Amino acid sequence: MPEKKKQNKENKSGATTAAKKKKCKKASTEKEVSERQRRILEIKKTLVQQKEQLLQEAGFALNTLPDENAFPDMGDQATAEIDRNFMLRLRGREQRLLKKIELALERIDNGTYGVCDICGCEIGIRRLEVRPVTTMCIECKTEQEEEEKVIES
Repeated sequence: MPEKKKQNKENKSGATTAAKKKKCKKASTEKEVSERQRRILEIKKTLVQQKEQLLQEAGFALNTLPDENAFPDMGDQATAEIDRNFMLRLRGREQRLLKKIELALERIDNGTYGVCDICGCEIGIRRLEVRPVTTMCIECKTEQEEEEKVIES
């Protein structure tokens, strides 16, 4: 394993994380570079389709949001309120995903897609295919999650 030097670096949220100075694996041949670009274009198509689907579903869901009716039974009223809150939480998650998709599409267009925000190394293409909105390589994401576990404990 390559030796990793750590230095403190402030991330977007203002928290300090240990940034790794590591040897990045980059596509070495022209064929590997063009294959990566081809797969990134496939990811872009998928992201555009996902964005369109989310927008379409959001328009439909907005019109079908459960009403705030007054039910004679308190149990029915509580159930309706829980259903409404659940739908609103789902909409919030979809909204955040939509923002991430838009950022990923922007990064593809400006040529920074697939580069880790923390260490600057290329993110593996398989990771991008599985999680196309990611901004961190697997090593940096794992380290971030481990730090979060320590903070939560």
